[in-house]
Amino acid sequence: MYREPRTSPLIPAYGELSLADLSASLLASLSDESQPSEAVAANAPANPLGFPSVRRACLLLVDGMGWEQLRAHQAAAPFMSELAFNSRPLTCGFPSTTVTSLASVGTGLPPGEHGMVGMQVADPATGRLVNGLHWPSEVDPVAWQAKPTIFERATAEGITVSHVAKGALAGTGLSRATLRGAVSRPAGSLGALAAEACAALHDSERALVSVYTGDLDTVGHLYGVSSPAWTYQLAHVDKLAEQIASALPTGAVLYVTADHGMVNVGPEDWIDVDAIPELRAGVALLGGEPRTRHVYAEPGAAADVLAAWRQVLGDRAWVASRDEAIKDGWFGPVDEAMRPRIGDVVAAATGAWAMIASQSEPQEPPLIGMHASLTPAEQLVPLLAFLSR
Repeated sequence: MYREPRTSPLIPAYGELSLADLSASLLASLSDESQPSEAVAANAPANPLGFPSVRRACLLLVDGMGWEQLRAHQAAAPFMSELAFNSRPLTCGFPSTTVTSLASVGTGLPPGEHGMVGMQVADPATGRLVNGLHWPSEVDPVAWQAKPTIFERATAEGITVSHVAKGALAGTGLSRATLRGAVSRPAGSLGALAAEACAALHDSERALVSVYTGDLDTVGHLYGVSSPAWTYQLAHVDKLAEQIASALPTGAVLYVTADHGMVNVGPEDWIDVDAIPELRAGVALLGGEPRTRHVYAEPGAAADVLAAWRQVLGDRAWVASRDEAIKDGWFGPVDEAMRPRIGDVVAAATGAWAMIASQSEPQEPPLIGMHASLTPAEQLVPLLAFLSR
């Protein structure tokens, strides 16, 4: 099994080359330059990636398709790999996980500002965990993520906004938190995704179409990156991107990106937090996921928890206090109201390690592909562009 080597942490390039900057630039490229909106002007720099002005744009987000994985499988994805030769990667943001990245894409803001700082984070008002993939009914997603979305802002400027994805995703807490303002166009297969995306682009002279596919991520979790199943699925995604590109209206642009990459983790690299008393001592809540943990300490125990996690994990994780992680820029600029959502201790796995919790978070079936940390394999995602002429 491939083992990700230890690296220095890759701090996301917020304000320069991140998923939040992609969204800000995308909105700016679609804005009517003769009547610039206050919303766009307030989000300076409005177009950090320098996107050209267009009337119609499609953003295809492939869950789990990291830059390093795409570059390592060029034969399986010839269309996207050709686009990659003249492109550069983005950093997705921290943690490198779907909940956080979709919020960054949806708002054009870094995690510390939109507040969706992990898959499972503490709600300071209740002292309970909020799981962004399995949204609790008692938490209002609009109140939890109250910042305007780029889809709301685009709609206010007269741009027709559509989101194409499996119908089961429409109306979920995560969708309401990150996709407000987009009209859902359900599509249950890759062929339907292509057809609905192209129809939405042709239906309006000013259009923003967001397309999401999550099957590659699912295959990676279950079978591992570079497995035959994963490689075949990547080939299907490549065909999806090619079909959308070939049907773009003249002058429209397709951007292809991802929410995170992935690493393979074997059972020999599991660190079972529930089986190590030192890692549970003084801990009130364990949030995050196996590759990155938010650790919420009992009152007065934060310093002891930090020392214990550093001592036990050693070089298997980058372990920081909340203040250290914020100071080092892991979450980008942090809104003071969002600080309590970040763990008193934040631990991001190095190499191919994973901090599982066998009792409180049983894995059935056990996951092979994982993500959420600060390694290049997880942080770097593609930014591919195809302009129809």
